[in-house]
Formats: sequence, structure tokens, C-alpha cells
Amino acid sequence: MDKQLIYKQITEFWMNNIPFNQELGIRITRFDSEESEIRFDWQDKLIGNPLQKILHGGVTASALDFTGGMVAAANIIDQLDDMSPQMIQSSLGKLGTIDLRTDFLRPGRGEEFIVTAKVIRSGSKVAVTRMEMHNEQGQHLAFGTGTYMVG
Repeated sequence: MDKQLIYKQITEFWMNNIPFNQELGIRITRFDSEESEIRFDWQDKLIGNPLQKILHGGVTASALDFTGGMVAAANIIDQLDDMSPQMIQSSLGKLGTIDLRTDFLRPGRGEEFIVTAKVIRSGSKVAVTRMEMHNEQGQHLAFGTGTYMVG
């Protein structure tokens, strides 16, 4: 099966079948083993501090975690010899967050939030990723490091 088709199918699955992602309004704008990216728009229901009108820290951490998991998943797919749907499902079924560190740099203000992730290391059992969140003005709001079980 063509890798780009696999990425497309997984992208559609994650956007259409994960209620939490739908609640946040996540749009996957890039998904591959080099870098993954999501975007989501400001919504009042995502407020963490109503006095300052800033994004909830849990939303920030969740967005970083999801994007880190995406790039780890793409690296799992890249390492597969058997690209059958059963093998892909079995391999991605093992993916899980082991550790997540989130560093908040600025209050989460903006109209759109962009989260990117790259792999620092991808082994047979564990992948480590680096994630960043910016707003539409390019302000660096947060970054994170994620460790994921991949095998």
C-alpha cells in the first residue's frame, strides 16, 4: 500500500473518530515522519483563565501530546516492512505516551494555534519527540518533549 495513502487514511481517522480532537477543532495539516503539524482555532470553550482570556493549559498539553504522537506514529509506519492494514493497526495500537513535559512560555493568546512536532529519536521500543506551539502571529507559546511507546 502507498505510504501517502496510509498517511491520508490515518489523518482522516484521527480527525473524524476521536471526539476529543473534534471538540478542540483540530485540523491535521501535515503528517509524515519528518514533521507533523496540527492547527486549531480559538474557541471560548477552551478558556483556562476567564479573566485573562487565555487557552487552558490542558488544551496546550493535549495538543502538544497529540502532535508528538502523530510524528511518532509516522515513524512507526516508516519502519514497517509489512504495510498491510492489519500490521499498521497492530503497530499503531501499541502507541502510547510514556512521558510528557510541557513548558509554558507565554499565555495562550491567539486566534489560531499551530503545533509542530519532530522526532528526536525513534527506536524499536521508544520514540522521543520535540513539539512547539505558536499562535498565528508566530509567538512561541509552549514547547514540549514527549516519550512514546512504539513497540
